[in-house]
Amino acid sequence: MHHLKGHINITHLKGAFEDRQDIHLVMDLCEGGELFDRIVEKERYTEKDAAALIRTIVSCVAHCHSMGVIHRDLKPENFLLDSKKDDANLKCTDFGLSVFYKPGQKFNEVVGSAYYVAPEVLRRNYGPECDIWSCGVILYILLSGVPPFWGETEQQVFDAIVKGVYDITDSPWDKISDEAKDCVKRMLEKKPEKRATAQEILQHPWMKENGVASDKPIGDVVLNRLNNFAKMNKMKKQAMRIIANAMPADEIAGLEAIFKAIDTDNSGTITAEELNATLEKKGNNIPKDQLEQLLKLVDVDSSGVIDYDEFLAATMSLHQLNKEENLRKAFEHFDEDGSGSITKDELRKALAASGTAADLSETELDAIIADADKDGDGLIDYEEFVAMMMDTEEKKVPQVKKAKTNVNPYKAGHSTFSV
Repeated sequence: MHHLKGHINITHLKGAFEDRQDIHLVMDLCEGGELFDRIVEKERYTEKDAAALIRTIVSCVAHCHSMGVIHRDLKPENFLLDSKKDDANLKCTDFGLSVFYKPGQKFNEVVGSAYYVAPEVLRRNYGPECDIWSCGVILYILLSGVPPFWGETEQQVFDAIVKGVYDITDSPWDKISDEAKDCVKRMLEKKPEKRATAQEILQHPWMKENGVASDKPIGDVVLNRLNNFAKMNKMKKQAMRIIANAMPADEIAGLEAIFKAIDTDNSGTITAEELNATLEKKGNNIPKDQLEQLLKLVDVDSSGVIDYDEFLAATMSLHQLNKEENLRKAFEHFDEDGSGSITKDELRKALAASGTAADLSETELDAIIADADKDGDGLIDYEEFVAMMMDTEEKKVPQVKKAKTNVNPYKAGHSTFSV
């Protein structure tokens, strides 16, 4: 949950606290209950409603897959609504069965929930495609009000799933558009290698009904973060490295897994060739000159490769900066005399000490100061530093607030299992 934090439709962990008896996980409050309950109340959604909901659900899956995570237990009960309003935001939750994965990696644990589990999971040989199957089952239910695979017992349900035969001809399917049916078919494709990806589903014509969905493909999250880091000034890059080095191991476990997946020769560094090979597997083809330029801009110490610290700094979500102790530590790295403000001279010295200022001109130094210095006094105080790091004009460091949590029991027949 730390790893995926930042997506508007994924629930986030605000903090963990321990007393003598229990460990308390404080998460964002979702007052609208489960999507499952809304489905039961409405019995069946219109195609427009179903398209909007499944678009949100698949966008969560696209984010997870782009970040190297398979959810493995997608079902309506694991999507909560943040309010009781009709236009409430969906929040994907319950990552208890989630797992980090490398491109091409296969798993054999049978996990999930009976009606939503993919056939390849039951065959004990699966990858991220299993999440798309679960989304297809959810869409089928949204459109028809019943699951596509039935059985009197759990085993009978599994047998039906493995056969992969479902009905889209009888009522109410005779009144549902061919485009919607095609979307269901592409997600409930028995062969995972032929099944549509999250990105492809988001580009499906039915999903773009009324022009709500963008024609532009969603970019790879890691690649987007690398590009954003490349555009940062040298002060912010150095600050990100300091903060990355201070992050707890559990909060960067996902990024570590991604780094190791790209670093195929286990050298502890990422070359342009390794980065290109990983991007190609994800369908991102970048011209060689552009890729080399990106690597050069991310490579803060000019070693010719991206080391682990640089990768963490570049791919860390801005939402992971939301810790005052980390921001304060980074600020103090530049504020050498502890005056509460960073001078131009202090900035020059700090960057020189880190090996990032060999080619830094006075003009570039002035530009860095001017970019952060909102009150025009020629200095960067702590609040201005935080605003620069958070990419916001907000002057106050966000604080963690206490929140109540609602615990909803699993619905009968929809429980999670793990074998």
